[in-house]
Amino acid sequence: MPASKNPLPAPAPSSRFRGRDAVTEAEREAPPVDDPSLARLEADAARARPDQLSLFLPGAHGSFSTLPGGLPPLSSSSPLPVARAWYRRELEQARRPRNTIESYSYDLALLETRTGILPIDQLNRGHIARFLGEATTRTTRKRRLTSVRRFFRFLIDDARVLSVDPTEGYYPHQIQLRTPVPLFAEEQVAIVVAAEDDEPWAAPAVWLMLHLGLARSELLALRRDHIELTDPERPIVYIFYEDAKKRSKERKLAADERFAQLLHDYLDTSEPLDVLFPVGPPAVNTMVARVARAAGITKQVTPQTLRHTFAVEKAKLGAHEEQLLALLGLADDPRNRGSVSRYLKLAEPPLG
Repeated sequence: MPASKNPLPAPAPSSRFRGRDAVTEAEREAPPVDDPSLARLEADAARARPDQLSLFLPGAHGSFSTLPGGLPPLSSSSPLPVARAWYRRELEQARRPRNTIESYSYDLALLETRTGILPIDQLNRGHIARFLGEATTRTTRKRRLTSVRRFFRFLIDDARVLSVDPTEGYYPHQIQLRTPVPLFAEEQVAIVVAAEDDEPWAAPAVWLMLHLGLARSELLALRRDHIELTDPERPIVYIFYEDAKKRSKERKLAADERFAQLLHDYLDTSEPLDVLFPVGPPAVNTMVARVARAAGITKQVTPQTLRHTFAVEKAKLGAHEEQLLALLGLADDPRNRGSVSRYLKLAEPPLG
């Protein structure tokens, strides 16, 4: 019979030190876990970490060699390389972002360098402790835990070849969100003007991120038929997702006559067949940085900066938390509410 599904572990409490007057630096830096023995395992792994560089590193796509003859069936006794290959194929078939696939694959290949080629049912909490304990920063530890936790949820919930999750009981460190630095009003005007003097696609792309809050991935997923131009003074931009799990992020956004003109100018010079902006993420990053410099903006500007600016401007106009979550296509969870609260704070009137 298939193994029963285990629920995901409960999230770590918001503060481990509630009610304490003070904590030591060692207590603050200690990994947040339920069982003190798990923290000791991580600490032992950190102390045992060798000083020299590793002799071997994961190869391309998080693999060491190509599996001959295709993939053998996945079972509880499958070696870790076989399970990793199955998981990568699952991610690719689900059309997860390429960066996500590469990041998970890299971490799992790195786990294999620490454990050796073990059957997956022999991977235990000690292996996970060592893998996490060797992380040199909180961010790295959090990323590693996410990678291995989702890997084991695939083996338990989807493949149904395991019933025990060795990552259970581990929690990520809380990484504080940085306060965004939005563009000021004159900078918002200047960057769109500079984009008009750049490549043909730059101006409509910058406008969509700055005035509709599109994330870079949403911008690059736009197709020509996702924009309704029935009313040229009031275009409508539809944000769709092929992944059914992300359908809650879909939304319908109102543009204006300026965007319609920028789009018309772009389509007059470039005639994309389907995808509106047939470029990759690095091209978007480079373009935004380039037009920001051309606009005389000295602060660092990224696609995310434009999205932050949109959110702050909407908050200044009176949008509340739920409206911002909807406008940005964010799931209603504590981390996203934390993001939105930053926009609301920045939108408050100045003190004094």
